[in-house]
Amino acid sequence: MGCDGLSHSQRQQISNSSSITQFLLLLFTDTRELQLLHFWLFLGIYLAALLGNGLIITTIACDHHLHTPMYFFLLNLALLDLGSMSTTLPRSMVSSLWDTRNISYLGCASQLFSFVFFILAELYLLTIMSYDRYVAICKPLHYGTLLGSRACVHMAAAAWATGFLSALLHTANTFSLPLCKGNALDQFFCEIPQIVKLSCSHSYLRELGLIVFSVLIGCGCFVFIVLSYVQIFRAVLRIPSEQGRHKAFSTCLPHLAVVSLLISTSMFACLKPPSISSPSLDLMVSVLYSVVPPAVNPLIYSMRNQELKDALGKQMTGLFLKL
Repeated sequence: MGCDGLSHSQRQQISNSSSITQFLLLLFTDTRELQLLHFWLFLGIYLAALLGNGLIITTIACDHHLHTPMYFFLLNLALLDLGSMSTTLPRSMVSSLWDTRNISYLGCASQLFSFVFFILAELYLLTIMSYDRYVAICKPLHYGTLLGSRACVHMAAAAWATGFLSALLHTANTFSLPLCKGNALDQFFCEIPQIVKLSCSHSYLRELGLIVFSVLIGCGCFVFIVLSYVQIFRAVLRIPSEQGRHKAFSTCLPHLAVVSLLISTSMFACLKPPSISSPSLDLMVSVLYSVVPPAVNPLIYSMRNQELKDALGKQMTGLFLKL
């Protein structure tokens, strides 16, 4: 359909959309004191995530006892968490510290691509991790066959590659839209729904269709994860040891909660009707799916994992002895 149904003034705006050289991001607040508070809060969250995920990556990479499928996938998850947080938080902190909203057109495209890449790859990886736990608990005799080293590498590579291709498609589609409604984004990072709002052509329906398709894939991943955990919980309930049941539930339930939060909030951000959209609501939802999961994942997968804590303790002890 393109721009055929648009007025002359709208066509003129579209012709000028290519002249957009920067976008304006949403600041959390206009009050200087609160901007600094936001900076320190995000800095604390970011440093904690860097430390937690960095320790997980280092411990798994250095301890050969942790070179198993579960920890291999966990290492990949930590890398994706670091990537997704590094895409959004540092830029937001700079905006608050220097009281600036500007982000270049290329910078916005790069940020959108990187974030979509990391967040989708993480969703696919979490789906693989639920399958790993299902096989380990429900089909332990087949674990070595179904999840050999080659199979694990192929599955992890598929998650990264699928995330990359999806991000490339979304980014190319989004930034091919003619923009005629300004350059102000009601979000603290470059988010697809916010850029689509700036379009004045029916071409945006193409990207909305792609978003709906991605959401359906996300729903499929979520259903697979839930079904995997249902089978896991059924197997766990048959464990005679109460301590064993508690250990399994304390690990699985937080994982399921974070997956649910990631999928539900990202779906809401993409599909919510304009009638209930507001800057404050959009901001809260985006923080829930872009900041909270990668920040709490290290706590869920390390603090509740005795084997990982023991390996980390050995690494720290060895480091202190060398010093």
